[in-house]
Amino acid sequence: PLAQAKDYAAADADMTLRLTRLFEPLVKSKGVSDLYYDIELPLQTVLAKMEVEGVCLDTDFLSSLSSKFNSEQETLTTQIYSHSKYEFNINSTKQLSTVLFDELGLPVIKKTKTGRSTNSAVLEKLKSHHEIAGILMEYRELDKLQSTYVRALPELINERTGKIHTSFNQTGTITGRLSSSNPNLQNIPIRSDRGKHIRKAFIPSPGNIILSVDYSQVELRLMAHLSGDENLIKAFSNNEDIHTATAAIINGIDQSEVTKEQRGNAKAVNFGIIYGVSGFGLSQNINVPIKEAQSIIDDYFTKFPKIKAFIESTIKSTHDNGYIETLYGRRRNFPDIRSSNKGLRQMAERMAVNTKVQGTAADIMKIAMINVQNELERQQTFSKMTIQVHDELVLDVLASELEQIKAIVKQKMESAASLTVPLTVDIETGPNWAEVE
Repeated sequence: PLAQAKDYAAADADMTLRLTRLFEPLVKSKGVSDLYYDIELPLQTVLAKMEVEGVCLDTDFLSSLSSKFNSEQETLTTQIYSHSKYEFNINSTKQLSTVLFDELGLPVIKKTKTGRSTNSAVLEKLKSHHEIAGILMEYRELDKLQSTYVRALPELINERTGKIHTSFNQTGTITGRLSSSNPNLQNIPIRSDRGKHIRKAFIPSPGNIILSVDYSQVELRLMAHLSGDENLIKAFSNNEDIHTATAAIINGIDQSEVTKEQRGNAKAVNFGIIYGVSGFGLSQNINVPIKEAQSIIDDYFTKFPKIKAFIESTIKSTHDNGYIETLYGRRRNFPDIRSSNKGLRQMAERMAVNTKVQGTAADIMKIAMINVQNELERQQTFSKMTIQVHDELVLDVLASELEQIKAIVKQKMESAASLTVPLTVDIETGPNWAEVE
């Protein structure tokens, strides 16, 4: 009733004004006016339009995928039971731990307050002891895909629009990256073959094409810019394969001599450095002894000294100030950076470096989205932005506008920031989100 609605609406308006008076001076004093007024505020409108537009879903495909996954799960269940003396609830940690540790005599890797852990990290370590661990990991992957996506996505379709409408959250992550919910598009697995199938269900409007545009190695490019390392800048400026170039520099050989293994190790270090990878962490990633992994990291820092200097200066700055800022002034506080607990302190140091790089990449993506949306409206196109995940932007494109939209998105994304190395994008098209090329 209007009599009640007016009070509610007036209270909303009053409280918003009070909060404005509280926060406006703080926004200015913290030096985040540009971040707020030029990036976050304009982005709200862009995200609202994307949410309203929504995404089409291939429900027939999901139905057939569900049947396929059910069949695979039944096979895996039979295989799991073949290793135990009886049928049990595979999803019960207590019952599963009894089978693994009491019946099969496998080593207990980790204990929690509730008992012996059977989480994915434990199963990964048990794979070398018994084949049941690998089967269980497959079973869990299928179970999660079914419950989180295959069966859940069709239930989220809006009856009026026939689409799903995710909610994009600007304050959902501490680094500044966007997150999404109902459904969470950020967590759709793409590294496993089964996970990739989920993206196949995301399709364009009838007669349209999916356009996927992905920043190419944006975090490594930012590392080159932020550190000023000449070797990294040269490799990107010459459009070289960055991992091959890195491997050649580390090993002191010509790029033509780099082996597949050397490139793989260089790639692991390149991405690991952003996340503060340790010798132990790298050894796990590339399956080599810790001493050898640490040697690879040491060689990397010897050949890329400015990257090491950047990491050290970022950590020192965070120690001195208690926070770190992205290139665009987004601030993240690190209360644990001065902790007496070494583990907490080192984690804060790793996250500080990561936030500087990943947070800046997130800001650049937001600027790009605003610029793309403005240009789509200026040129009065029918094509729309629909999904944003990490460094990727997905559009639902009218077939006749394809070349026009490609040009718009490429230009706006690559010019979103001016760095010492070029920002580049990879553009792919296809009949669904999975089959783009």
